[in-house]
Amino acid sequence: MNKEYKKRIDSVIQYIETHLDNKISLTEVANVSHFSVYHFHRIFTGMVGETVNDYIVRRRLERAVNLLIFKPELSVTQIALDSGFSSSANFSKAVKLHFGFSPSEIRNPAKVKDSKIGKISSKYGKAFHPSDLYPVRITNEVINQLNSEDVNMNIEVKEFESRRVCTLASQRGYEPEGIYEAWDKLIDWAANNGIKQDEQKRFAFAFDNPTVTPVDKCRYTASVVIGEQVQVKPPFLLSEIPQGKYAVLYFKGRPEETIKAQLSIYADWLPESGFEPDNFPMLERYLNDARVDGYVEMEIHVKLKEM
Repeated sequence: MNKEYKKRIDSVIQYIETHLDNKISLTEVANVSHFSVYHFHRIFTGMVGETVNDYIVRRRLERAVNLLIFKPELSVTQIALDSGFSSSANFSKAVKLHFGFSPSEIRNPAKVKDSKIGKISSKYGKAFHPSDLYPVRITNEVINQLNSEDVNMNIEVKEFESRRVCTLASQRGYEPEGIYEAWDKLIDWAANNGIKQDEQKRFAFAFDNPTVTPVDKCRYTASVVIGEQVQVKPPFLLSEIPQGKYAVLYFKGRPEETIKAQLSIYADWLPESGFEPDNFPMLERYLNDARVDGYVEMEIHVKLKEM
């Protein structure tokens, strides 16, 4: 894939992500890409795998559904307007068309009687049910029922300095083959640049919620902390984990249980914490190799800001 093309399309995606609550025109994003407006749409569709409009609509709906789940104090109308929809009626229609369920059903999965098929299933092949969005409550009682050798959870608020990182994005979202391919390349790169494997501090940028976003559309970027003197060249990119307060959840257990642990931060801990998530993706710091050990040991980091 042409590196310059990818760089331009990545800038378009970043622009869309920061303007989801505004009306976005094809000409506007074509200008961001510096491609001709006559050809930009085909280039975007060819590289991303969906049209510009489908991408924008999908991302608005995914963000809105996350607000429905994690911001119960917000009305459906407020979420609709904040997500770039002209009315709650248009929003509800779009949510039901995409997910197969209305906003009220997503907020109250216990009232859902039948499973339904929306665009997320027919177009993206992703099974979806509102109950999947609500994790099992991570309480002391639940933790005591779990095998402590397999699962161990604890949340702390920690202050971190900024960290310089070398990154490489998975080309296939959350699909395991894409994730492992990115990590293998990045780990080898770090070792070749003088960072021994057992000394590497590895973080993944997890941009999307896989209970809402199709797995191959989830954005996942592997990263390794590097020193100031280390040079980064394509296909690797230089980035930064910013200074600030982070909620840090230690997790050890089966890979399929990680999503419940992640969602528990948002559903259980944050509402009582006095904090809200800052505008930065969730991080996963890996402490072992799940392919070797058969289990995951990691820290989940969520950047915080005061309410």
